[in-house]
Amino acid sequence: MSVLMPKPSAAVLSRRAEIVAALKAIVPGEGVVEARDEMRVFETDGLTAYRQLPLAVVLPETVAEVAAVLRYCHANDIPVVPRGSGTSLSGGALPLEDGVLLVLSRFNRVLDIDFDNRCAVVQPGVTNLGITRAVEHRGFYYAPDPSSQIACSIGGNVAENSGGVHCLKYGLTSNNVLGVEFVTMEGEVVRLGGKHLDSEGYDLLGLMTGSEGLLGVVTEVTVRILQAPETARAVLIGFPTSEEAGACVAAIIAKGIIPGGMEMMDRPAIAAAEAFVHAGYPLDVEALLIVELDGPRAEVDHLLAEVEAIALANGSVTCRVSTSEEERAAFWAGRKAAFPAVGRISPDYYCMDGTIPRKELPTVLAGMKALSEKYGLKVANVFHAGDGNLHPLILYDANKPGELEAAEEFGNDILRLCVKVGGVLTGEHGVGIEKRDLMPEMFSEDDLKHQQRVKCAFDAKHLLNPGKVFPVLHRCAELGRMHVHRGEVAFPDLPRF
Repeated sequence: MSVLMPKPSAAVLSRRAEIVAALKAIVPGEGVVEARDEMRVFETDGLTAYRQLPLAVVLPETVAEVAAVLRYCHANDIPVVPRGSGTSLSGGALPLEDGVLLVLSRFNRVLDIDFDNRCAVVQPGVTNLGITRAVEHRGFYYAPDPSSQIACSIGGNVAENSGGVHCLKYGLTSNNVLGVEFVTMEGEVVRLGGKHLDSEGYDLLGLMTGSEGLLGVVTEVTVRILQAPETARAVLIGFPTSEEAGACVAAIIAKGIIPGGMEMMDRPAIAAAEAFVHAGYPLDVEALLIVELDGPRAEVDHLLAEVEAIALANGSVTCRVSTSEEERAAFWAGRKAAFPAVGRISPDYYCMDGTIPRKELPTVLAGMKALSEKYGLKVANVFHAGDGNLHPLILYDANKPGELEAAEEFGNDILRLCVKVGGVLTGEHGVGIEKRDLMPEMFSEDDLKHQQRVKCAFDAKHLLNPGKVFPVLHRCAELGRMHVHRGEVAFPDLPRF
C-alpha cells in the first residue's frame, strides 16, 4: 500500500552516509539507528496500512541534543518527523524516505510532582497511564485516558490533542495541559505556560496542542492532575437498537447531567469485547451504553436513579449498576480493550475518527449502516457517545484484492457524512495522512492557506513533518505576507517588520 508523500530529495539521499555520521556526532552511542532491518520497527505507526523506512532514526536523550539535531537538519534542508510511542492512528508519525525520524522515547522521566499546585512536569516519552501511576499514591490522577493509555506517550497526546473515555466531563489534552517546552526547527528552545493556570498574550499553548508535530518538537509537558472523586459508579444500559441508545445519550445531556464518561458499543463490538475480557456485558442487545457518574456518594446515587429513569423512557431493556470498584473497572476494561478485541474477529480493521453533534447520532448510525451495505463490509461501532466522537471499526481482509481500498473509501464516506451533518473530520486521532486529502471537505482554499501561514511562522522551510495535514502545501513565499496593489503596500501607515 502506498500513499502520496512529498517526492524525496535526491540530494539528501545521496548524502546519507555524511548525514548519518553528523547525527552520530550529535547523539553518540546507540542514539542513531541506520541499518534497514533495525529501522523496520519504526516504519509505521498505529495506521498499519502505510509503511516507509526513514533515512535514519535518532533517539536523543537531552534537549540540547534535540536542538542540535534540528539545527543541523534545518541548515542542511533535511526533513524531520517527530515520533512518540508510535500509536498514532492517522499516519502522523509515518517516516519519510529522505527524512530523519526523531524518536522521543528516551525522554521518559517524571521531572516534578507538585501536589500543592495540582500539576506534574513530565518528559514527552512518559506514558499517559504513567502519569496517573506516579501520583495515585496521594489520591490524584491524570484525567484524559485514551484506550491506548498504557502505551501512548504524553508528547503524542499533545500532538494529537487526545481524549479518552472520561473527556466528556474532564476535557481533552488541551484542557489538561498547563505548559510545554518545545524546540523549533531552527533549534530554539521555547517555553509556553507553566504551573500557573493562565498565561498572558496569545494562546500559543492552545496552538501547539493538536499541531501534529508541524510546528515544533515537544520536550517537556506540564499537566494538570486531579484529586480522585469520592465515589465513582458505572452502569451498563442495553438497548434493542442503536438509534434508541443514541437518543438516550442526547436525553441524558439535555437533562443537564454530565457523566464522568459515557461510551457506546454496538452488537459486534459488544460480542468481541465480552469474548476477550469477560466484563459481563449483555449479549442480547444491539447497543450498549456505559455511563459513569462520579462525585459525592449522595450525588452519584441521585444521578444514577435519574439516568436509569431516562434510559427506561428511551427503550432500555437491561440496566446493571456496578456494586464494587472491581466491577466498575471490569465494565471499562471491556470498552478499553474493544479495539484489540475486534482484531480477534476480523483479519484487519480500519479505525476511523470523526465527531458529530450529539443530536445527529441516530442519523449518522443509520447512514453508516447503509454504507456498510454499499461496500459489503461490516462495521463495529465503539465511540465516545457523550461528546459525539465516533470510532467506527471497518472490518476487512487485506489479503482479498480490493478490500483495503474499499475500507478506505468506506471510511472517507463516513467522514464526509460527519461533516455534512455539522461535525468535523477528527476528534482526537488527528489528520495526519489519513484525512489529509479530505481537508477540502471542511475547509476552503483560503482557510487552508491561512492555516499554512501559521506553519510558515514556525517552520518557513516546511521541514517538520511535511506531507501531513495539508493536501496541497504552498511555499511560504507563495502564500504572501502582505497584499501589494499597483506597487503600493496596503495600509502604508502601519509600521514595517
